[in-house]
Amino acid sequence: MQSFDVMNGNRAAAIGASLAKPDVIAAYPITPQTPVVEYLTQFVADGVLESAMSEVESELTAMSMVTGASLAGARTFTATSSQGLALMYEPYFRASTLRLPIVMAIVNREMISPQTVWGGPQDSISVRDSGWLQIYVEDNQEIMDMMIQAYKIAENEGVLLPINICYDGFYLSHMTEKVFIPEQEKVDAFLGRYQPNHIILDPSRPMAVDPLTNGELLMNYRYLHLEAQQNALQVIEETDKEFESLFGRSYGGLIESYRMEDAEYAIITMGSMTGAAKEAVDFARQNGKSIGLVKLRVLRPFPKSKIIEALSKVKAFGVVDRNVSFGWNTGVIYQEIKSALYESGQFMPSIPFIGGLGGEDLTLDMMIEAIETICHASESKETIWLTRE
Repeated sequence: MQSFDVMNGNRAAAIGASLAKPDVIAAYPITPQTPVVEYLTQFVADGVLESAMSEVESELTAMSMVTGASLAGARTFTATSSQGLALMYEPYFRASTLRLPIVMAIVNREMISPQTVWGGPQDSISVRDSGWLQIYVEDNQEIMDMMIQAYKIAENEGVLLPINICYDGFYLSHMTEKVFIPEQEKVDAFLGRYQPNHIILDPSRPMAVDPLTNGELLMNYRYLHLEAQQNALQVIEETDKEFESLFGRSYGGLIESYRMEDAEYAIITMGSMTGAAKEAVDFARQNGKSIGLVKLRVLRPFPKSKIIEALSKVKAFGVVDRNVSFGWNTGVIYQEIKSALYESGQFMPSIPFIGGLGGEDLTLDMMIEAIETICHASESKETIWLTRE
C-alpha cells in the first residue's frame, strides 16, 4: 500500500528521482532548485539511495558530468533553474543531439533582467527548441509521479531523448501538499532494470564522441531526432496509462481536458495556475456559462492533434500565458495553439492573456475575469494582461 506524507515540491521531485535509482547525480545549487539536490544528498548519506553524488563547481559542469555518465551507460539525474539553465546551455543542447536519456528537473524561475528570484517558466520555455522533451506539471503529486515516468519515456528505444520535468518555483517547489509515495517494488517493476539502448563508452572500443559532422550526416541526425520526438507523443500517452494501471493515477497523457465534453468555450492553461482556473470554470458553470479547460502538459513535442481535437467544437478560446514571447505581443503558448489550429483550418475567436510574471499570483478572480472575456469573445487584437486592481 502506498504511503503518504505532506511535502513541498522539491522534496517530491527528490523522492521521485530517488525511486528511479539513478546511478549518477550532479547539480549545482540555485534558488529555487537548491533543496532538490540537498534532499538527494541526504538520501545518499542516510543509505536510502545508492548513487554517485557529485558536487560540481557550476551548472555547465553538472550537465557535462551527467552527459559523460549517460554516455558510459549510467542512469542520471540533475536539476536547475533560470540562470543555471542558461549557463549549461552548450552541454544541454549536446545532450539532446547525442540522444541521451537524461532526466532533469527545471524548477521554473524568471530570467534576468531585472533581477528576480521568483517563479515563472520563461527559463525552460526559452530553450524549448533545444531538442529535449518538456513536461509541465500542476501540483506536487504530479511532480513525484512524472519524475518516475520521465525515465520510462526517455529510455524508450524509440525515443532516447533527454527530458525536463518543469514545475513552478515557490508555488510548487516550496509549498506543501499531501503526496502519495509509490512503493519501491512497483516502481522497480514499472521501470525495469536500466539497459542502455545507445552506444556507450567502452575502453576496449575507443571512439570519438561528437566529431565534426558534415551537412549530409547532420540532416539525417536531425531527421531522426524529430522522428524520435514524434514517437514520444505516443510513448507519453502509453506511459500515463501504464502508470495508472499500477498506481491508480492518470494525468491525461499529453493534455488534460476538464469539463470539455459539452463546452462551448475553453480556457487553456499550463502549470500550477491550472488549479485556480479549474475553480473558475466550476464557478462559471454554476452561473450558466458553458466553458471547459484544457491543460497543456507537454510543450515538446507539441501535441498538435490533441489540441485540435480538444478545441474542435468550441466557439472561442483563451490562453493564459505565464511568459512572454519577445518580438510578439503574446505569450508562447498562445502562438503554439494558434499555429496548430491554423494547420487544421479551424478559425475561431481567440484571446491571449499574460499574467503571473515574476511570481505574481494568478488568482481565482483573474481566472473568472478571463473566462468572462472568453465567453463574450470576438477576435482580440491586443493581449490582455491579468493584473491586480
